[in-house]
Amino acid sequence: MSLMNVEEVADYLGIQEIRVQRLQRESLLTAKEKDAQGEPLFDKTDVERYKQLAERLGGI
Repeated sequence: MSLMNVEEVADYLGIQEIRVQRLQRESLLTAKEKDAQGEPLFDKTDVERYKQLAERLGGI
């Protein structure tokens, strides 16, 4: 399992970091772990699936 931090997810999805945090709060992206600073870490596969779904639904 490859983990991505908030910044990496934002870059991959082409959105702001604040939106990634909102997606996590709304349980649209689920954090697998927290890093040493307490920031969420996301599974890369989950992020890729979310991007595919969002594109099929009309965009992120």
